[in-house]
Amino acid sequence: MGLVRNVALAVLLISFFTFAAFFGRLPALRNTPIGALHRLLWIHIPNGLRRLDQKLTGGRISITTTRWAHTLWNDKHPLIMIFFILLLLVSEVLFLPPAWTFMSNQRKITATTLLSLPYIFLYKSVYTDPGYITSTNHTHALTLYPYDFTLFHPGQNCRTCHLLKPARSKHCQICKRCITKLDHHCIFINNCVGYNNQHFFILLLLTTATLISYASYIGFSILSAEILRNLSSWTPTGKGYTWGEYINIWAWAMQEYTRIGAVTLLCLLTAPLVWGLLGYHLYLIWAGTTTNESMKWSDWTVEMHDGLAFKRPISPSRIKNEEYESSFTTWPVESQQVLVRTSNGKPPKMDFEIGEGEWVRVWGLKDVENLYDLGLWDNLRDVFLKRRAVA
Repeated sequence: MGLVRNVALAVLLISFFTFAAFFGRLPALRNTPIGALHRLLWIHIPNGLRRLDQKLTGGRISITTTRWAHTLWNDKHPLIMIFFILLLLVSEVLFLPPAWTFMSNQRKITATTLLSLPYIFLYKSVYTDPGYITSTNHTHALTLYPYDFTLFHPGQNCRTCHLLKPARSKHCQICKRCITKLDHHCIFINNCVGYNNQHFFILLLLTTATLISYASYIGFSILSAEILRNLSSWTPTGKGYTWGEYINIWAWAMQEYTRIGAVTLLCLLTAPLVWGLLGYHLYLIWAGTTTNESMKWSDWTVEMHDGLAFKRPISPSRIKNEEYESSFTTWPVESQQVLVRTSNGKPPKMDFEIGEGEWVRVWGLKDVENLYDLGLWDNLRDVFLKRRAVA
């Protein structure tokens, strides 16, 4: 009982802290306890340790640690991806041999299929070019999405790649490249998630979540069957089992079948994290945005709350400046607004080339358009079906 409880608590705590460390900065979680824990882990604790080290060693440990951390966090390396693969492999090696004899032929076929899918989509996510922008494909990248004059404005150059930034692109500091429709750099695949591999990343999350959920189901089915088979040796007090007796029965099953019980518990506790991450990315697709863009919208929310954001319409007959924009895009709509911020809360006085008419103060996101949101099915089609690869 004590061993099972301690293992469960350890796995739960590790999973929770890992989730907070990696995802607490997301706009949806920034003002929640998870966001506060993220700041504690990445800001307050490191600052406290640096102050302590400054007193004890003059900062030598901090300098060395920072150098290593910078290499691990800001350079492309497969360390976390290897850990992810090993976690899958070790769990499968521990679980499958003792569980195989308890599984029906149908479950064996299903399990074998589900086991292979995450590796297939992990391989595709890792080795598919996410949408690197080069001088060769730069013109094509410009035609994929129009500028919305809100998050992305024409005429901005990447200071590293020295190329005009296409709409929805971003320079990745880890890959050292500009990426078309960059969502984020994922350390679990050691690659960016961008225009060319976003669908593979979504399928990786889906198949991984399905696999560990199915493993939880199989594990509990096996343990339940073994409990029922041995239940005659347990004598309930009164008319039925108490909660304490019920927990003791499950503790016995997990200790009797340690490998099945341990992996089942691990899968049960980590499945909500993977499903949650999948749900978040499906929400982004539904909203017609990306992780990178959601952070930009979060910044705009602050500006709007402070009364510093203004918009005015753009004429549908506007003639594009082909020095900075492609003359056409494959996106079905063009922006009908320009959104700007001012530092003093007053409408812009300078003469903007884009837009016409009076400036209107914007107080919330509901008052501005998201050019890249075409509705759920068209957003899904853009991710999964209309694949115009940046080659």
